[in-house]
Amino acid sequence: MWEALQHTGWVTTLATSRWLYGLVSVVHYSAVFFCVGTIVLLDLRILGVADRNQALSVLAEQLRPWTWIGFGAVAVSGFLLFAVEAGDFAAVTPFRLKMLVIVLAVVSALAIEWSLPKWDRAPVVPVTARVVALISILLWLGAILVSVEIPALTGLG
Repeated sequence: MWEALQHTGWVTTLATSRWLYGLVSVVHYSAVFFCVGTIVLLDLRILGVADRNQALSVLAEQLRPWTWIGFGAVAVSGFLLFAVEAGDFAAVTPFRLKMLVIVLAVVSALAIEWSLPKWDRAPVVPVTARVVALISILLWLGAILVSVEIPALTGLG
């Protein structure tokens, strides 16, 4: 199945066009830092490190559209980069680990998003919130570190 995707016409065009592949790569890396950056800003606020004068829900509301725009760009550009070597990527453990860590990181970000109204009403940010925010930061850092190691460990990318 993945090999069939890899050999479609549009994927072949992407794979053989240096400027197009480079453009998709730049979009992907920029969007990753944009998306993860907005998530980490909120996590740091929950931890009490950043912007302590602003309510959690207000900051989340300001960051939410940018986070989702970044996430959409990451998903689309990531799929395009994956498609170029889909058969090879799907078969290697580091890539599968990356996908697992990303899924866990997204779940943690959604858990934070869903819990924010309750945490915002509390007189003090609950310990649970701080733990989830710390886990979120560690998961996103882990996803980035695993991603960086995929070429070194597999020769892909």
